[in-house]
Amino acid sequence: MNTTMNTIPFLDLVTPHEELKEELCGVFRAALRGASFIGGPMVEEFEREFAQYCDSQYCVGVANGTDALRFALIASGIKPGDIVITVPNTFIATAEAISQAGAQPDFVDVEERTYNMDPERLQDYLENDCYFDTATGKTFHRKTRRPVTAIVPVHLYGQMAAMDDILELAKDYNLMVVEDACQAHGAEYFSAKENRWKKAGSMGKAAAFSFYPGKNLGACGEAGAVTTSDHDVAQKIRMLRDHGQAQKYYHDMEGYNGRLDAIQAGFLRIKLRHLAAWNEARRESARRYGQLLAAADAAIGLPYEPTWAKPVYHLYVIRLQNRELVQKRLAEAGIGTGIHYPIPLHQQKAYRGLYYKEGDFPVVETVAKEILSLPMYPGLLHTQQFEIAEKVLNLVSVIPAHEQGQRAAAAFAD
Repeated sequence: MNTTMNTIPFLDLVTPHEELKEELCGVFRAALRGASFIGGPMVEEFEREFAQYCDSQYCVGVANGTDALRFALIASGIKPGDIVITVPNTFIATAEAISQAGAQPDFVDVEERTYNMDPERLQDYLENDCYFDTATGKTFHRKTRRPVTAIVPVHLYGQMAAMDDILELAKDYNLMVVEDACQAHGAEYFSAKENRWKKAGSMGKAAAFSFYPGKNLGACGEAGAVTTSDHDVAQKIRMLRDHGQAQKYYHDMEGYNGRLDAIQAGFLRIKLRHLAAWNEARRESARRYGQLLAAADAAIGLPYEPTWAKPVYHLYVIRLQNRELVQKRLAEAGIGTGIHYPIPLHQQKAYRGLYYKEGDFPVVETVAKEILSLPMYPGLLHTQQFEIAEKVLNLVSVIPAHEQGQRAAAAFAD
């Protein structure tokens, strides 16, 4: 490995925190002065501002994204024994939240280009694996006779799922929709049904967000939130996060310890002011990647951006036939990459009990073997992207090296 070569990290968490250092330290000093470390004004102010940002009536801060999704499901009415539909190409927290709410995750395959829930496959599942009982107004699984009660679309990599179609199917089968928006802070979807753009976190009965440090809006530790426009759901989540308390020492239900630290809320409130600019920087970097890598469009699957989407590129994910070689060579050149996610959930040991087998979700299984996440963060430099693209183009070797360089230089100049 060439040790003199500059390293390009997969993610830069140092620079933004250095730039905001004084403001962030001010949050810590304020917390020390007020001795309000759990809940209180810092949390309430962030909840109000993030709800407004997401075009939602309520936001409830919680300890992490997994708590956010679990609490959102429970508060929305998911009961033990229910089936909740989601996708197998997501972080395990999506399925964990369903299982920990007492329900069973069932999977449907994804669209080839967006990697998000495929409405056609969802419809096929509902029509062929389920039946709607007109007497009760409920949907049941044909084989197990268990009630199917909700859909959890995942807005993967920062791009929203096809929500109009998903919501229409949910309405037809009397199902709730809870968005997994943990990678989609600020992403937008153009709803043809409502003829307007809508934010992630504003379309389902509730939505879960993670503020893990590497997210577009990240805390300096663990944090999460639920957005909803349903007052009862919001109120129930406030109790669930705080041991089921309606007021101190009065427990209306058995709850959890899932509260948001005040210091993390204060950090998030400062960062929220920069989120729009950070997201726009990610979009610009994605556009530049697309231009630089277009020279090998036959060998590299670039992210697809539908006309109805305004993604925020939490990750920039390409597809390659020779992924392992490319990743290895990039690492040797000091360029960080990631794979999100290498093993679909239905093939994980944790979910062997669901009795899925290889071939059940062909799109997900194919994609998992080919995807590679390139460096993506707001401070990514043009020169760094040029270096990354040049090396990727050389590695895929689909056109002569000199022509690759000429095309890349032209895109870089643009």
